[in-house]
Amino acid sequence: MRDLNVPELADVSADLREAIDRCGYYPDVVTDSLAVAIAGEPIRAFVLQHEPTFDRDEVRRHITILALTPSRLIVGHTDEHAADELIRAPYASTSTEAIPLPRVNAVVVNRVVPNPAGYASGKADPASGGGEVVLTIGWGMVNRIDLEPAVCADPNCEADHGYTGSVAADDISLRISAAADGPAGIQQVLDFAQALSFATSR
Repeated sequence: MRDLNVPELADVSADLREAIDRCGYYPDVVTDSLAVAIAGEPIRAFVLQHEPTFDRDEVRRHITILALTPSRLIVGHTDEHAADELIRAPYASTSTEAIPLPRVNAVVVNRVVPNPAGYASGKADPASGGGEVVLTIGWGMVNRIDLEPAVCADPNCEADHGYTGSVAADDISLRISAAADGPAGIQQVLDFAQALSFATSR
């Protein structure tokens, strides 16, 4: 991983554009939609995930990009759509959201590491053995409520104890697996999570 003890990370805007071009999914559309939200700020870290989905006999593509600027978290989505009654040709829809860093209140990393006994911290490619990472980021726009009936310790009790549950911030959740996205994808999301955690701790 990069040394993130340095307050100012390099501008990786050119690397993001290269990754978008390499993905090959309407690169100019994706780049222009992000540019509106980024508004000329440098990009300190990013994650790009390209997800094809199957709709009957057609493949629909979706791309998610998370970009970190010095002041904001940028979330961009681009979806591919077939022609419909309103738009007679295939089209893409894009959306971006710019979240001020002080509003980011949760950066959760769930990681699956296969063969943990053979894991060596700091080796050149910690994701080479497979596994996956789920990055969940919350900023208060979406909260998930999980409820279940409350019970007491008495197995014979038939009283109504109401409900118990939890509230969790879950504005975006991104799953990256070594099988689908490669070891570089795992490392990229870990680097991004570290950079975002550092940026939101100040």
